[in-house]
Amino acid sequence: MKRVIAIANQKGGVGKTTTAVNLAASFAATKRRVLLMDLDPQGNATMGSGVDKSQLTRSTCEVLLGETELASALVQVELGGFTILPANHDLTVAEVRLLGLPIGRETKLRNALAPLRNDFDVILIDCPPALNMLTVNALVAAESVLIPMQCEYYALEGLTALLSTVEQIRIAANPELSIEGVLRTMFDPRNNLANEVSAQLIAHFADKVFRTVIPRNIRLAEAPSFGKPVLFHDKESRGALAYLALAGEMIRRQELAGMARPAATVPAPTAAEPVAAPEETPCEANGTHPAAAAPEEAPPAAAVTEASPTPEATAEQGVAAAETPPDTNTAEAAAPQLLPVGMPGDTTLPHEEDSGFDGVGGNATGGELAQGSSIREDIPR
Repeated sequence: MKRVIAIANQKGGVGKTTTAVNLAASFAATKRRVLLMDLDPQGNATMGSGVDKSQLTRSTCEVLLGETELASALVQVELGGFTILPANHDLTVAEVRLLGLPIGRETKLRNALAPLRNDFDVILIDCPPALNMLTVNALVAAESVLIPMQCEYYALEGLTALLSTVEQIRIAANPELSIEGVLRTMFDPRNNLANEVSAQLIAHFADKVFRTVIPRNIRLAEAPSFGKPVLFHDKESRGALAYLALAGEMIRRQELAGMARPAATVPAPTAAEPVAAPEETPCEANGTHPAAAAPEEAPPAAAVTEASPTPEATAEQGVAAAETPPDTNTAEAAAPQLLPVGMPGDTTLPHEEDSGFDGVGGNATGGELAQGSSIREDIPR
């Protein structure tokens, strides 16, 4: 899995930086080489990874302006297990100077990243909350865009502008740019508006909407104040498990896409290739058809009747029926699947203060949950 993914949404406060830091730590937990590039002048991803942005000597600013090589500006995040290109408020100066360049201003990041592009399995770019020149550089350098968003009206309205920008960049500068997926963040299923917006996202984007949902979680919110990803702050919290599930879902999607691609490129046989004639059977040589030569006898009546179930099979069916919970809420069972898959259910922690929604296996309103393979199979212990 070698991917360059820009995490972008021009609306602020939707979880871009939280997703960038914790997704980088989750990919690193799967023994992948991860690079996180902070392209936000606020430097929140830098601080959230435990790097002091006020003590930087080289940062994203110098890399974009060509004053230093990318390799010399990278910092290893020991606690998270990934590498980061840090940023601070100096990045605003770089943006102003890029706007004054006559040509090539939108390809600065792609050119700087080119020498090290194959040295990492996953490269995540944390974009600023604006459709400015920094975001354009990220979209030109990336292969796909991951869009975190809250299930609210304003976030849904801003999504249209982002998709328009992505399409313009695809036409003008980066034909390979695609939508990695839409991630629902800070989700609370008790909110009717959140459920309605989520249903609209699923109806419009279909399988582009990640099945994993990031819940509101107090451990996830307080982890940046400790300068560490939530996976290293409280690995059993619902926020940590949700981002591990997201990393696993992205890995599985990439593997399935890689398996489907070779199958689609298998060449069909050409007309010039000789086709071997079938061998004649003795009946065909005599001018008779095999079916006419040996008609098949009808099976006895006892053979075509369905065998009655054995007592053991009946008991097993009874046990299976007893273990299957009754569908007590048909309306909610028919609703779109909004919760993450592959997570253990009802893992309420006594030390955690949450909204009542665990985000990984259950909710406060009931209804059926999507079932899938567990992310814990993908994460080595």
